[in-house]
Amino acid sequence: MTVALFIPCYIDQFYPDVAIATLTVLERLGVQVEYPAGQTCCGQPMANTGCDSDTAPVAKQWVKRFAGYDAVVCPSGSCVSMIRNHYSDYFGPEDTDFQHLRDNTFELCEFIVDQLGVRSIPGRFDRPVSIHSSCHGLRELRLGACSENMTPREDKLRMLLESLEGIEIKPITRVDECCGFGGTFAVAERETSVAMGVDRVTDHISSGSEVMVAGDMSCLMHMSGLIRRRNMPMSVKHVAEVLNEAIQSDSSGLDRSSSAMANQ
Repeated sequence: MTVALFIPCYIDQFYPDVAIATLTVLERLGVQVEYPAGQTCCGQPMANTGCDSDTAPVAKQWVKRFAGYDAVVCPSGSCVSMIRNHYSDYFGPEDTDFQHLRDNTFELCEFIVDQLGVRSIPGRFDRPVSIHSSCHGLRELRLGACSENMTPREDKLRMLLESLEGIEIKPITRVDECCGFGGTFAVAERETSVAMGVDRVTDHISSGSEVMVAGDMSCLMHMSGLIRRRNMPMSVKHVAEVLNEAIQSDSSGLDRSSSAMANQ
């Protein structure tokens, strides 16, 4: 399987370590990864503000760049959801390249669990953490259960974190509440966005957690800014960074896991 790595624009510009961690984790799991040159934003910011005429050429450019790969993996549930759930507005049913990418573009944890069949990562992460579940991941990609829908679902991010030695996952009070970022919502409704974000961070701190972990760096970007400006006792990490750090602590164990997976 040849997998294309799609790195969202805000990770490319502000959090390149998350991109590197994503690449490292995939390669250590035995995945052949390529990074298509010339990739751009998926178009979600324009789509969210109703600028469909501006979104369409961006979506077509994205499909052109990623066509031909067996799968696309992205460390962002919101960008993956844009492609899987909203790109159909810009493509016809006869567009086979889009149809293929719609069905084969995956969020990182989703790809590891569902496509690679890996349900545990050997390694250690010796810090108490808490999990922030992004709205797009829960409510559009269905990567876990949410309170307004009683359908039981495996939480793929939590599953991988729970497999690490030494980790302690602290329970928060409202497990699926929005952080208030919402892309352009944070600009148009600043006061509401800030209040929601501070409320979310406070819940995580009250649990005894030291590190907030999420699969969407956009949510963490919003909350890390609130944490920094208010000197709150909390740090944030993308799940790729946590998994990569754990992998580095037990590389021989992961080699055994990858070999076993390849033989299945």
